[in-house]
Amino acid sequence: MTQKTAGIHHITAFVRNPQDNVDFYAGVLGLRLVKQTINFDAPEVYHLYFGNHIGSPGTAITFFPWPESRLGKIGGGQVGTITFAVPEGTLSFWEERLNRLGVAVTKAERFSESYLQFTDHDGLQLELVERAEGALSQWGFGGVPADKAIKGFGGAQLLSTAPAETMALLQDVMGLERVGEDSGMVRFRAQGDIGNLIDVNASPVGWGRGGSGTVHHIAWRAADDQDHAKWRAHILENGYNPTPVKDRQYFNAIYFRESGGILFEIATDTPGFDNDEPAESLGQKLMLPSWFEPHRAEIEAGLLPFNVRVLEGDAQ
Repeated sequence: MTQKTAGIHHITAFVRNPQDNVDFYAGVLGLRLVKQTINFDAPEVYHLYFGNHIGSPGTAITFFPWPESRLGKIGGGQVGTITFAVPEGTLSFWEERLNRLGVAVTKAERFSESYLQFTDHDGLQLELVERAEGALSQWGFGGVPADKAIKGFGGAQLLSTAPAETMALLQDVMGLERVGEDSGMVRFRAQGDIGNLIDVNASPVGWGRGGSGTVHHIAWRAADDQDHAKWRAHILENGYNPTPVKDRQYFNAIYFRESGGILFEIATDTPGFDNDEPAESLGQKLMLPSWFEPHRAEIEAGLLPFNVRVLEGDAQ
């Protein structure tokens, strides 16, 4: 059976403070908070989703803000750096913006592309790169107009403890194409136009430690439930041990840990984040699945409040 993913569906990370998280990803980066819900496996913790105007697959970065979380260590068995794609000709806008808002930026070159690299409040490693591929965003916020806004993921750097095995999985099982090597990284391309370029370390990396400032998992795209079932069978046939299908309300998911230690998810593109609230009001209130609704008062009492707000540096 031949399966090919279109690329990244979403990436999920650990952070500490929800207001800091919202201020950075909505306030600084201009992404839309498209969903506030809870970690279905730990309902005392938020699950916040940021992306384009509707959180399209390939645009959504998600977080578990957990104030008591230990500080993580980025290393093997994790996504090391998350890459966001911005429109061509806008990198200078983003460099000025990040500097003005006090976000320290360094510049890098890789695969003949220029990157702006920086970290969020928790130390999560991020970078921006100009790409022609991918639809322009329809969402502007604060000091980020829609025509300069982040399109979605450019890709990610995977830090593997067993890179040969991780790369074989990407190429032979996930259907990505190996396209080059540079700066100690091997690049693979998925068939989509966003979230489609994945760099893997060529040499093994020592183990990281989960906690705030680290990625919990990377999710790959499946078109729908029928395609998802094929993916689960395909993963099993290739010697991995995927979980049963889990209902995440906005997509269905399976999880498995690949040989280099990275937790992979395969998630359906459907039904999407407007499954339980109108597209025009996404992210404005806490949404709970039906099985947690009877416990809403208790859940809300245990969560720190936050506001999506324009930063002082953007206020007119």
